[in-house]
Amino acid sequence: MGYSRVAVTPEAAQLLRHLRADHGPLMFHQSGGCCDGSAPMCYPAGEFRTGDSDVRLGELLVEGIDELIPVWMSAAQHEYWKHTHLTIDVVRGRGSGFSLEAPEGVRFLIRSRLLTDAELEALGLV
Repeated sequence: MGYSRVAVTPEAAQLLRHLRADHGPLMFHQSGGCCDGSAPMCYPAGEFRTGDSDVRLGELLVEGIDELIPVWMSAAQHEYWKHTHLTIDVVRGRGSGFSLEAPEGVRFLIRSRLLTDAELEALGLV
């Protein structure tokens, strides 16, 4: 059985459908910096350049969006979060001006839980 490292809430999926209609294909990156840098940032796909210092956690499959939405995290941040499952959610409030949802008066955030022993084993993390 395959396990996903990332998921999205229904509320976040609804916002992603709206953002996809306005901006085209999307991607997420979480840098692990302070303040808004610790929140997942949503960009048009390819607008944020990833490299060797980033880890691709997985992809979000969102009903109503044809392509998968990749989710990236800085390698340094991944070291802290590698034993967790991450769910992207959305709440009211202002986030970073760099993330696509900022003008909507909402912001994405991460909800996390520890991976189970079975998930850790399946993902090769034990």
